[in-house]
Amino acid sequence: MNADSPRRFRCFLIIAALLVSSPIAAHEGHDHGAPPPPVSVTIAPRADASSTDFELVAIARSGRLRIYLDTFRENQPVENAKIEVDGPEGTGLAAPTADGAYLLEAPWLTKPGSYGLAFTVEANGTVDVLTATLTIPEPSARTIPSAGLWQRIVGSAWASDMGTRLANNDVSLWLVGGGSFIAGLIAASFARRRYRAPAAAVLLAVVTGLPSAGHASSVTGTPPAIAERDVAQRFADGAIFVPKTTQRILALRTLLTEVQTFPLTVELPARVIPDPSAAGYVQASVAGRLAPPTGGFPRLGTRVSAGDVLAYVQPAIGAADLTTQQQQSRELDQQIALAERRLERLRQLQSIVARAQIEDAELELRGLRIRRANLERAPSEPERLLAPVTGVIAAVQAVAGQIAEPNVVIFQIIDPSRFWVEALSFEAHAINGSANGRLGDGRTVSLAFRGSGLADRNQAIPIQFSVEGTTSGLRAGQLLTVLASTQEERSGIAVPRTSVLRGPNGQSIVYEHTNAERFLPREVRVEPLDGSRVLIVSGIAAGKRIVTQGAELLNQIR
Repeated sequence: MNADSPRRFRCFLIIAALLVSSPIAAHEGHDHGAPPPPVSVTIAPRADASSTDFELVAIARSGRLRIYLDTFRENQPVENAKIEVDGPEGTGLAAPTADGAYLLEAPWLTKPGSYGLAFTVEANGTVDVLTATLTIPEPSARTIPSAGLWQRIVGSAWASDMGTRLANNDVSLWLVGGGSFIAGLIAASFARRRYRAPAAAVLLAVVTGLPSAGHASSVTGTPPAIAERDVAQRFADGAIFVPKTTQRILALRTLLTEVQTFPLTVELPARVIPDPSAAGYVQASVAGRLAPPTGGFPRLGTRVSAGDVLAYVQPAIGAADLTTQQQQSRELDQQIALAERRLERLRQLQSIVARAQIEDAELELRGLRIRRANLERAPSEPERLLAPVTGVIAAVQAVAGQIAEPNVVIFQIIDPSRFWVEALSFEAHAINGSANGRLGDGRTVSLAFRGSGLADRNQAIPIQFSVEGTTSGLRAGQLLTVLASTQEERSGIAVPRTSVLRGPNGQSIVYEHTNAERFLPREVRVEPLDGSRVLIVSGIAAGKRIVTQGAELLNQIR
């Protein structure tokens, strides 16, 4: 045997040892390590219980039992309650904390096991007993499977390729197999003579590297530490785990659903208009030049009273009118002169003429003089523009020296305490008298039905309502949506508009409070009910708790 044989055999030993001991990386689509822990592995052990009045959550952490107490229907935190806890070491009284919870020292919670607890609650004149079972888990061992050489070989891409070639009767495999068999015989005879011990070691290593299928090694370790604070999280099925601490930060409130019958409601586009009896326009009856009164023109927002002078209009006279007026003046002057002479002659003959003739002449002269005075005063006498109603100036189109045309609105006066709403309906609805208006900022106003028109306006029927109660924040021309009740009825579940959200698929959803700290999204179909509520007609049954406050914040949890 030549001198290179020991070197070659040592290389063979190194390759065999590496083949046995080195791990094989996982290929794409497989994971040879331990699976990741679930998202809720750090949530502290807890128990919950509920009745028709209260809902209670007890959380074990660091040898203490923290208790959260809320009302069942509204999810409203209950303060100043007395909670007695009956546990394995007797009865204890939970003390209230600054964050609204109740705390009980419970050193027995450091030991694993299941503990039956009874909570006696006294709050707001109500006494209730709630029972729950709190389980403290045992420290668990994590099992990590380890793949041996045989599993590595069988699961490799090379083995898969070889299986395909054998199925196709590839001739090259027979040639390679025969050559490998002859090389093996030569290597065996060589090892038998000089390297029996190393060969046996290699054989032992190979044999020990082929464990039976399904073998796994176990590594015992401590479970992950429980976090100091539970974190809200959304699960794969869409459910959301929200600890009581987070619920109170988000101020989540609920409503217990019940089916009721309500009048059918229709939504109508509308706008705010002034009350026709408490508003007015100020217009000039003749064309002329505007002049301000003493103190100037009233500006926007100025309160005025009926009869106040708002402006003057100096009439404008054309050349033709001026010529006619001058001609009339000369004619009147001539008639006055004749009347004066006639009256003078009659007075000279008063002993002969009847007294009635003298009086008629005097009246005729007096009338002619009045006509002459009015004719002289007409070009220079301005027209006074007076306020027709008491209210506030809402619109002004007045500038000193401006030419005012007849029928042009110069001032608009509105009483801000009296507004109406005019809606347009494209269908004939029998309004039962009650309605609500929803403004763009979410505010609502109460409305009273006043009447509807019989003539279409832009292929729609005008329907008018008066605003009841306060009119603060309203202005003429403001757009809003009227929700008017009709004489038809519809059954469903009434919930606030803030409860209904838009899901990722565009469907309306609400969140159901299924458990003390669990919320589920439910798809629903809704119809308008009034300015602050909608009617759920399908998608959820009665007796469920629906989130009415904080639903939008709850929907942001991921």
